[in-house]
Amino acid sequence: MDKMKVIPVFGTRPEAIKMCPLVSELKGRSEEFETVVCTTGQHREMLDQVLEVFDVEPDHDLHVMKPGQTLFDITSDVLLRIKAVFEEERPDAVLVHGDTTTSFAAALAAFYLQIPVGHVEAGLRTRNLYSPWPEEFNRQAVDVISRWYFAPTETSRQNLLDEAKPSDRIFVTGNTGIDALRTTVLEGYSHPELDWAEGSRLILITAHRRENLGEPMHRMFRAIRRVMEERPDTKAIYPIHMNPQVRRAAHEELDGFDRLRIIDPLEVVDFHNFMARSHLILTDSGGIQEEAPSLGKPVLVMRDTTERPEGVAAGTLRLVGTEEETIYREFSRLLDDPAEYSTMSHASNPYGDGHACVRIAQALSKELRG
Repeated sequence: MDKMKVIPVFGTRPEAIKMCPLVSELKGRSEEFETVVCTTGQHREMLDQVLEVFDVEPDHDLHVMKPGQTLFDITSDVLLRIKAVFEEERPDAVLVHGDTTTSFAAALAAFYLQIPVGHVEAGLRTRNLYSPWPEEFNRQAVDVISRWYFAPTETSRQNLLDEAKPSDRIFVTGNTGIDALRTTVLEGYSHPELDWAEGSRLILITAHRRENLGEPMHRMFRAIRRVMEERPDTKAIYPIHMNPQVRRAAHEELDGFDRLRIIDPLEVVDFHNFMARSHLILTDSGGIQEEAPSLGKPVLVMRDTTERPEGVAAGTLRLVGTEEETIYREFSRLLDDPAEYSTMSHASNPYGDGHACVRIAQALSKELRG
């Protein structure tokens, strides 16, 4: 029986966290699949950390990251450099994840070469092309190109059906990010920063979205600082993104406040364990909106829209936007109202049971054989 050659492509830290468990699953089925891993290096240091944790060695690395890179740079560099990889390997399928510029450019290259694309985490929608930007465009464009849709939830499946995608090519699998959590959250985990926060309610912060750069980010940070200054039993840890604009805003608004620590980005195992030991999370990230509900952690989402309404419906996520007073009010309420906190921290997992990668591999095998 001939093996089916599959190329998973990813380039950022969040993609790697969700694609590495799938790479491991495919490599574990070596009698069926020849798995050739291609990374673009859209994020460099942060990507390499995840590859090391999951013990994934890329077969091809496009090394596209450069200082001050723009969406034009990433799109054109991935598109041009990945062409040679696809032409050399001649895969039966290319797998991309979610909504990054890497995913869009890789899917477009596969389309130009008439290679079938499987979209992992397909069907997420806000229906506003500029929120989040450029992710909403990327995910919609990838779904136009794709042959197979690995949708994490029934909601995402329905989004795809509403767009007239063929139902027999949509597979509800759960989210591969939950598969990753099953291996990374550890019982006896410890870390010096967690020792520092011992005895306080730990607030975990992430903020890096493109559309929040500038004044929205300043408003977010001011609101967080005001709330925490009024509540001495809180401490916060902010693993900060590499983006210089994010770092500048954070230091301007948060420096000099000794109960909030800005630290370098955490490796995935560390970050998942910080989440598991936090009191609540403030974020503008996407993946955290899936991971936190399964850990029973309330999340205030500092964005105006979310493509993950399942967590909002389950009650563990709340959209608070980027206005200072709204964040101040909702953050304060969650800290001061035990009943509100209890309702939001009720563990609910609308994103799957941790077996998404098995379902994707099984569906891909059946489709490629068919």
